[in-house]
Amino acid sequence: MAYHRHSRAEGAAPRDHYAEITAQVIDALEAGTLPWRRPWDQAKADGAPMSPRNAITGRRYRGINLLMLGMTGLVFAGSDPRWLTYKQAVAKGWQVRRGERGSRVFFFRKLLVADSRPGEDADGDGEGGMRAVPVLRAYTAFHASQVEGVPTLETLPSPEVVWRTPEAAEVILDGSGAVLREGGDRAFYSPSTDHIQMPPRPAFESPEAYAATLLHELGHWSGAPSRLARDLTGRFGSHAYSQEELRAELASCFIAGELGLPCDIPNHASYVASWLRVLKDDKREIFRAAADAQRISDYLLAYHPEHAKRIADERIETVGGGGEG
Repeated sequence: MAYHRHSRAEGAAPRDHYAEITAQVIDALEAGTLPWRRPWDQAKADGAPMSPRNAITGRRYRGINLLMLGMTGLVFAGSDPRWLTYKQAVAKGWQVRRGERGSRVFFFRKLLVADSRPGEDADGDGEGGMRAVPVLRAYTAFHASQVEGVPTLETLPSPEVVWRTPEAAEVILDGSGAVLREGGDRAFYSPSTDHIQMPPRPAFESPEAYAATLLHELGHWSGAPSRLARDLTGRFGSHAYSQEELRAELASCFIAGELGLPCDIPNHASYVASWLRVLKDDKREIFRAAADAQRISDYLLAYHPEHAKRIADERIETVGGGGEG
């Protein structure tokens, strides 16, 4: 066989996926790299599919999986977004090439266990009831380029990418009803007045740069109490502020990937330092941040009619698809 799974030795402690992934992100940040940012390629933005998805089920990878697969570099190496597990490859008669290393993807399952906590019960049936415990399961996924026998990816027809222009960000803005004011030299969202402030358009290097910054601020806008209701009360440098900035940063990159826009908004060194503190304090924070970023991305992209229609069509096509991925 070209690929061997390595099972955990009997009696060995289970792997701490939260700690391992957090350490990987921290190492990248300390090395001066924002691991979730993809290099922008105009050629790909104009037509190539960009969101990683499972080669068998067609389902998109989301949240922490979108972040993890993006960190591999394989997502950006070509125009093929497909990934699959070893088991899925074997079922199709395909073969993972010898020596190829897979990438981890994660799935949460809720496991019902007896609730032995005195006086507490998640189901409200009294002591001794059942409660749901989230369990993180890891799989190994391979990019299509690592697998022999995978059919060539069909080229997307042009109607599939009609939203991939800088104007797409403004379509989302218009659909959202967010209040935008232009002027000054800073971009920010003000929770007290519920408006987005942007510098004049000529202050940006390109329409794409303007759109990327606007998406970042729309990410913050989504957190208002009447929308996704996140904590927007933190002052600069606070723990809550750092958490919110990390979510908006990830969300803007998720959205930019869908729209074919750059996500290289300059970040002051203090932002990266604050993210490091947040991640070092809590090994689960990057998972929560990625989940919140996915919610932000879904919320904002729903304001783009063409994109929303495509997502709805994809869900219809993948209903009933099962298995890993």
